[in-house]
Amino acid sequence: MSGSGVWVFNNGVVRLVENGDAASGGEAVRRRKALVHTPSGQVVRSYAQLESELRALGWERYYEDPTLYQFHKRGSLDLISLPADFARFSAVHMYDIVIKNRDAFRVLNI
Repeated sequence: MSGSGVWVFNNGVVRLVENGDAASGGEAVRRRKALVHTPSGQVVRSYAQLESELRALGWERYYEDPTLYQFHKRGSLDLISLPADFARFSAVHMYDIVIKNRDAFRVLNI
């Protein structure tokens, strides 16, 4: 059954390793995850797009560390920290954004 998996903790990072379906002979199948802006239905394809959506929700960008994209929401303790390279933007980062913005984003398999 696809869609299930195991959370793996390695070198301080947690990631979801999904199980393959029966047709793949039991081998793990890597599905790509996509962060979707729920109100518009658009897949987030860049940090510029994500930053625009987060700003509209009241998030402010921090520029102190050039190795990270960081956002803070005034009046909360929440902080979103993302790798500077969008190619390293993973499902863990996507779910962090979803948890902190439940009505604005979701993660889908593509």
